[in-house]
Amino acid sequence: MSGNYKSGFISVIGRPNVGKSTLINTILKNKVSIVTRKPQTTRHRILGIYTQLNFQAIFVDTPGLHRKADKMMNKMMNKTAINALMEADLNLFLCEARSWTEEDQDVLDRIKKSTVPTIMLLNKIDQVHPKEMLLEKLAKLSARHNFREVIPVSARRRDSLKVLIDLLPEYLPLSPQLYSGKIITDRSPAFTASETIREKLILELRQEIPYGLTVEIENYEDTKKNILIQAIIWVERETQKGIVVGKNGSLLKRVGTAARIDLKDRLRKSIHLNLWVKVKANWADSEKDLQSLGYDL
Repeated sequence: MSGNYKSGFISVIGRPNVGKSTLINTILKNKVSIVTRKPQTTRHRILGIYTQLNFQAIFVDTPGLHRKADKMMNKMMNKTAINALMEADLNLFLCEARSWTEEDQDVLDRIKKSTVPTIMLLNKIDQVHPKEMLLEKLAKLSARHNFREVIPVSARRRDSLKVLIDLLPEYLPLSPQLYSGKIITDRSPAFTASETIREKLILELRQEIPYGLTVEIENYEDTKKNILIQAIIWVERETQKGIVVGKNGSLLKRVGTAARIDLKDRLRKSIHLNLWVKVKANWADSEKDLQSLGYDL
């Protein structure tokens, strides 16, 4: 590896559900973070590792910064996101082309307190009509802060990200690779399994339930032929348990089937998955429970 090699951390920040995980997954051409249309899907600090011949960009996928942080878990998520933007070599601030919200302004206020260089990414540019409005929006956003760059992108389309990817080495320090070039995330296969199950639950359940559940992998056994997974879905109330299980277990069966198909494709082995639903009252507001369930406090 040459002495000109660069490696560093790039924090992807923004309000909830703005497309941060989608952006990282698209750059890496791999699903390192789960994605749904519902806010607060990402709860953990997840690294996506992008290794090239002359640089290694370590993307930090963070929970969305949000105003309502009444429970311990919400406070933890905000703390995780704030620490990431303060400690990175570069921040990518993602916002939507169609609108500027109070939560976007909250994130920008945090950015202004940081000395880390920041590039603003204007997402979902394909939804701006007429196209002449895009230049006006770029000009307005550029005036909000001394961004190093303001780049229009579509997080779902990799061809729109070439300008961004080409710029990344400019902001990274001289350093050998910090992670093996063979891996794309710091998270374990067991973590991937728990997040995949949670993703399928979010997609199946109505609005209020996903924020009251989490998934714990009780046993993960990788054999030569298959992977055996036993997982507990924790909910906060007994009434939620019945909703997650569904009539005659129908919803839980659909979740299990969808998770098995996804994990088989990602882990490239046959998956045997057993799911149980249990109640742990107010786990999302308990520091002890959050720590035992693998959340970073």
